[in-house]
Amino acid sequence: MTPRIYLPRNFAEGETAVLDADLRRYVEIVLRMGPGERLILFNGKGRECDAVIGGPNAASLSVTIMKCRTVEAPSVRITLAQALPKSSKMDLIVQKATELGVAEIIPFESARSIPRLTDGKAAGRVSRWQKIAVEASRQCGRTTVPEIRPVATFGDMLCMPPSGARRILFWEAERELSIGSILRNETARDQRDFFIVVGPEGGFSWSEVEEAKRLCFVTASLGRLILRTETAPLAILSIIQYETGSLGTLPVEIAEE
Repeated sequence: MTPRIYLPRNFAEGETAVLDADLRRYVEIVLRMGPGERLILFNGKGRECDAVIGGPNAASLSVTIMKCRTVEAPSVRITLAQALPKSSKMDLIVQKATELGVAEIIPFESARSIPRLTDGKAAGRVSRWQKIAVEASRQCGRTTVPEIRPVATFGDMLCMPPSGARRILFWEAERELSIGSILRNETARDQRDFFIVVGPEGGFSWSEVEEAKRLCFVTASLGRLILRTETAPLAILSIIQYETGSLGTLPVEIAEE
């Protein structure tokens, strides 16, 4: 597999791009690549290019951009709102959710969230999670990088779904509506925008569930088993991607003019 490099800028065929000192070290020391070898640049916005490594100078490394392509955006857009879990579980959630095609991740604090982050710590965590998303996108072959939004309150998060998005809050006490029944409902078959909410280790409080319902969220169950907070979003993303036909399909490349 040709190594991939994240470079958040526009590309044009035939131009020369300069990799900074950090990317140079990554290419030369981690990848052990040199002049004349090929790699792929992607900008995180759906565009990627084949490139050839040129000669280094004291502080940077140049690459010549060859063929460029734009990959069509996925037909289904999924936003994951995830309550802050304990320890480093969010790192795993961000990494695997990126691999499973999530478009955006919104970390939030709920009534039973154990981590309570100061503004400074929250900003630092978000920056770390964004880097994890970039690395996961590079590794799995995505041409887009999901945005990690700033840590929100529960109430603010409930107001973030775009108009028309299917709003689903997963709740272990739900006994009537499953994710399968929601996705297979006649009126939901053409739904292409999902806003899913997953709670912390202790689950949601009754008042939080009632608040979500007032804002047009439906509560859904994942079945008899209660999954861990780091397992639930990955199962949910996989189910939605499969049921909507997104998981297992090949990407569509848009021809360049």
